[in-house]
Amino acid sequence: MNRVLDKFATDIGAHGAVVCVGGNTQPTEGGLQDQGARIVRAPAGIVSYEPSEMTVTAYAGTPVTELANALAAHGQTIAMPIADGSTIGGALAVGRSSVLHLGHGNVRDTLLQARFVNGAGELVKVGGPTVKNVTGFDLCRLLVGSLGTFGFFGEVILRTRPIATSTQWFSALQADPFATRRSLYRPASIMWDGATTWVCLEGHPEDVAAQATILGGQFQPCSDPPASLGGPEKHRWAMEPKELRSFGAERTPGSFMALIGIGEVWCSQAPPATPTEPRVQQLEQSIKTKMDPACRLNPGRNPGRRST
Repeated sequence: MNRVLDKFATDIGAHGAVVCVGGNTQPTEGGLQDQGARIVRAPAGIVSYEPSEMTVTAYAGTPVTELANALAAHGQTIAMPIADGSTIGGALAVGRSSVLHLGHGNVRDTLLQARFVNGAGELVKVGGPTVKNVTGFDLCRLLVGSLGTFGFFGEVILRTRPIATSTQWFSALQADPFATRRSLYRPASIMWDGATTWVCLEGHPEDVAAQATILGGQFQPCSDPPASLGGPEKHRWAMEPKELRSFGAERTPGSFMALIGIGEVWCSQAPPATPTEPRVQQLEQSIKTKMDPACRLNPGRNPGRRST
């Protein structure tokens, strides 16, 4: 029995519209929440941390920066955006990976186990504390990016990763980002806006220096990567990584930002409809019907309308 999570489930209950608020750093993501819905907040705090096992258990309301600081004390970090004010549950619900996606992986891969509350007010456990003991349908990954419309995170077990000994960003004008990626060994990130290419190298200082030599004199060290990718005025395009070259060739330099090797692009123009969208929407609705038949969780939010 976990009295903290039991209370969280009781607060949510089984009736009436309810909204779970974290840091409220992305209040318009996927639509505006129902102003008439009850507001609940997930519990906060780090439950347990095993640096040797590279896993951490925390309540969903824990600020991401608090978790990052605790992990940093042991030379570890987490593969999710670390932004002031955001909470672990909120970051998972939005499901946006960091700009280091290429090297660190998708934020979905960070979540190993979750205890969440469904639309019936029931506390449910999915996943497992290690990768090897999880079989069957991976419900954890389904919850990530659902904007809380399938369930509210209460407690999660996350996979950690070592902090790189050395991290350095480089940038260059008119460099070929695709050739740059082929020349490097596991860069953490390559970003391109049609004119400038940014590269993040991580690892042992000697390895970073060797990879920087491969980049050549065209690239120069820079202190920071580009500003935030997303926002209310931005739209996310998802495509095959090989399609990024033609995408960039058809657009004005500086009007977009692409993550090379990932197939993710941010720009002010909304992506065109695809033949698979109706099927995806039907699948989302089918899952919603199973997990929240009364549509009471985060009403007004729709993962299909989110900018991410």
